[in-house]
Amino acid sequence: MRARGDRPGSRAQVPIQQRKANMAEHTAVAARIRQLREARKLTVEELSERSALAATEITEIEAGMLLPSLSPLFRIARGLGVRLGTLLDDVPQPGPVVTRAGDPRDAVHLSGGGSRRTGGLDLHALAANKQDRHMEPFIVDVSAPATPAAPLSSHEGEEFMYVLSGRLEVAYGKESHTLEAGDSIYYDSVVPHHVHAAPGCEARLLAVVFTPC
Repeated sequence: MRARGDRPGSRAQVPIQQRKANMAEHTAVAARIRQLREARKLTVEELSERSALAATEITEIEAGMLLPSLSPLFRIARGLGVRLGTLLDDVPQPGPVVTRAGDPRDAVHLSGGGSRRTGGLDLHALAANKQDRHMEPFIVDVSAPATPAAPLSSHEGEEFMYVLSGRLEVAYGKESHTLEAGDSIYYDSVVPHHVHAAPGCEARLLAVVFTPC
């Protein structure tokens, strides 16, 4: 993605500092997962059964050794009985949450699928700390996949994406959709899917994710 002036969350801004902030946020998410699991007196094996994830994968995520994609986070949140936002937020707010154009937005960096740390998604939350929300709106910076055939994944819920810039590819079941700036897509997340930028490109999009309670 090319420079876009001083837009919040842009990758062109102090990339090294941003990467450090992204890793710090990833570490915080890993810590919250472990805290929530221990608060519920669940073992890793019990959370593994509840979330349909391998116990080794959960252990590596909690230790910060594995950068997860969205799908495992959804499954872990479901297994813990919380919203996805509970894993990403700090202090819930009951009233409206207003995000200004100039507000700093720490990004959460997630894998694009698999266990690789390259490529993936940078999520900039637009409703951070909104209490009891059912939608998760993000500005998302998307990289091309680390491997030609990125694995598809699924989870409960629905997703809406509107491409702001760049070129996006969405693998959905046996279908493949290429989207450019101004295009959008809405789909059921239970169908195996993968979202990534087109080869040699990056993309920025507005995404809204809904997950049932």
